[in-house]
Amino acid sequence: MRVTVFYSGRVQGVGFRYAVKRLVCGYEVSGSVENLEDGRVKLIIEGDEDELKAFLIAVGDSGLGPMIRGEQKSWSESNGEFRGFEIVR
Repeated sequence: MRVTVFYSGRVQGVGFRYAVKRLVCGYEVSGSVENLEDGRVKLIIEGDEDELKAFLIAVGDSGLGPMIRGEQKSWSESNGEFRGFEIVR
């Protein structure tokens, strides 16, 4: 499966992308995270559905949780686009 999440709130300039990358190490997921020009952060991850759900819970439960004011999730089938996890921009 694949999930794309747009996070809003105080998510830029606070190490959000790097914290997400550190969290990824404990999960069997691949994808990317990037800052958007409108102030949001876009996360795309692929993997087993249960693993993706667990990872998204971990993001919310981490020190990042208080910075997140909103999140928009979109689920789809994985397309195998990623090999590992990267920070874009």
